[in-house]
Amino acid sequence: MSERSVSRRKQGKQWYDVLAPEMFEREELGSTPAEESEQVLGRTIETTLGELQNDASENNKKLKFQVNEVAGKSAYTEFSKYELTRDYTRSLVRRGSSKIEAFITVLTTDDYRLQIQPVAFTTKSADESQEKAIRREMIDIVEESASDRTFKDLIDSVVTGRLSSAIYNEAKQIYPVRRVEIQKTTLEAHPEEVAAEEETSVDLDEEEAAVDLDEDAADEGDADTEAAAADDEE
Repeated sequence: MSERSVSRRKQGKQWYDVLAPEMFEREELGSTPAEESEQVLGRTIETTLGELQNDASENNKKLKFQVNEVAGKSAYTEFSKYELTRDYTRSLVRRGSSKIEAFITVLTTDDYRLQIQPVAFTTKSADESQEKAIRREMIDIVEESASDRTFKDLIDSVVTGRLSSAIYNEAKQIYPVRRVEIQKTTLEAHPEEVAAEEETSVDLDEEEAAVDLDEDAADEGDADTEAAAADDEE
């Protein structure tokens, strides 16, 4: 490709300002070039909570957003993932202590499906029953939190640390806990996707029920045929 062609392509592109979701006060995340606005849709951008809040102490929390709407020269995003940095997670591990994890899939009140992964670090090594009890507490608290919160409110409780604090306060009554964090939260499905999956599941259940009925009818037919054959032999 000639230098003139490359220059023309660059001139044909426009820059779009990428903005954080409303829950993060529409902070500007950066800019991205594209020839058409449709090309911006679906693009992802990563940052840290520290960069969004101008607080270096929060740089251990990574955030990923995805563009879901373009208006004018602005590209609006939605939350996609929250995750602790690997270095920070490794720094929490201590010899002679236990690391207890849980992987929990929940549905918010407005039908967003997320996977939330809390992790607890004990002061000393816990036995299997204690780890199981703490993990059960994690699951119960996360599921209860999702059952009465919208997507926005649940993400807010994760990012601000309220959810991990709630787990910590209950877990420490089971066994001495040094730290509880939400190590990852991922958006798995939007409400329309959840509804489509549920509809497909219902259709499959109906088909399976129909097959069962057909099999039962066939079994009854075979039984009647066998009975009739037995009567003929008599």
